[in-house]
Amino acid sequence: MLEGNAEMTCGSEKYTAGKGDMVLFHPKVVHSIASPDGSYAKYAVIKLDISRMSLTTSYAPKLRSIFRSAEKKGMSIYFPASEASGFDAERIFSNCVSEMYQQSYGFDLMIRTDLYRLLLGIIRCWQAHGFSVDSEAYTEDARYDIYNITEYIDEKLSSGVQVSEIAERCGMSYSYFAKKFLSVYGKTCKEYIEEMRIIKAEEFLVFTDFDLNRISQETGFSDCSHLIKSFKKLRGTTPKQFRMKQGKTE
Repeated sequence: MLEGNAEMTCGSEKYTAGKGDMVLFHPKVVHSIASPDGSYAKYAVIKLDISRMSLTTSYAPKLRSIFRSAEKKGMSIYFPASEASGFDAERIFSNCVSEMYQQSYGFDLMIRTDLYRLLLGIIRCWQAHGFSVDSEAYTEDARYDIYNITEYIDEKLSSGVQVSEIAERCGMSYSYFAKKFLSVYGKTCKEYIEEMRIIKAEEFLVFTDFDLNRISQETGFSDCSHLIKSFKKLRGTTPKQFRMKQGKTE
């Protein structure tokens, strides 16, 4: 919360948050944010897929496994200003918003760095209240379901991963997986893969001088023609035109 007050509803729980307070919403949980009396309220929101936050130390399970364990153990999702300030939440939110608007070189890494600080700060806060990262969290690491399969897709993006392989990793038939993925993400798995490849291609076009052949190899497209066709379909322009608009030249 930046200004005013807001009522945060998460499932059956309700919290009244004031300036500096923070609320965490776990995946798949119905939630809402509204001013309790209709007065002015200003807040910042960061929406992220924790399954894509995959960098961990050798002794720790994945962050998505730790957060799922914390959710099962009923750890608090409400952090008053006194706790949120302890892990620098307001500064992190401000930095992430600023980096997203400016999109200077390495902006995605700057955002990711701050998000790691935020998530680890939350875990440390939970630990101060008795939470422990136990063996249950480690067993979650090897499990893939429809809600964390994007982690696996991202890891395999440049290798030409197939939808059938992804469905198998989820332990589902191809047809059931296809329907489930569409219902959860609002697009087919094939469309998701293509969009993620285009997003990665855009980063190469803006921040490197790689030619299209190199970029197509790095992003999992079968060849340069496939990249150009997909890019124009999704962005309405060619990779070359996109690069020129960004102030880059071939």
